[in-house]
Amino acid sequence: MTTRQHKVHTQLGRAAVQIFAANERMNQILIEHLDPRAWKANPPGNVRTIAAIFTHMHNVRVKWVRLTAPHLKTPPQLHRAHCTQRQARAGLAQSAARCADMLAEALSASTGRIQEFRRDGWAGPWPVGSEMLCYMISHEAHHRGQVCMLAHQLGFPLPKEVSPGLWNWEELWRECGSPHGPGHDS
Repeated sequence: MTTRQHKVHTQLGRAAVQIFAANERMNQILIEHLDPRAWKANPPGNVRTIAAIFTHMHNVRVKWVRLTAPHLKTPPQLHRAHCTQRQARAGLAQSAARCADMLAEALSASTGRIQEFRRDGWAGPWPVGSEMLCYMISHEAHHRGQVCMLAHQLGFPLPKEVSPGLWNWEELWRECGSPHGPGHDS
């Protein structure tokens, strides 16, 4: 790898950790502001509950780390029928930390231990790169959209101030320990 490629990869690794931290902060904000009555309420149609969506997000993260970076210790999976909001918040925080470790290692090119991103046992592996981060973020953004829609459909819409907070990346960045915001190293 050339020096320039290494520098770009190292910058991408640092940025990926910050981006995933902001992504996780969005998840935490949603759970913090979600009416507890919506957590296990049965939505119309044959769809997951909000509890099942958040446990799925956590469990998929655990799978990504287990398959992609088996040397990293993974948190336990969550059970969608028994998981509380508090347990989901803690589990998501743990799995986010492991995903951040995985992204930092995969995209920094420091050890070379992580060569492929494995999304699932049925899916072919991808080389590590920005696509890995994009896939991870897209998966979670899809499910956050589901949660917002379901909360509204169930009669428990999120407070009006929550939605703009999910789009205030400068504030999310600061909350995650990067005081200068996107595009700047901590």
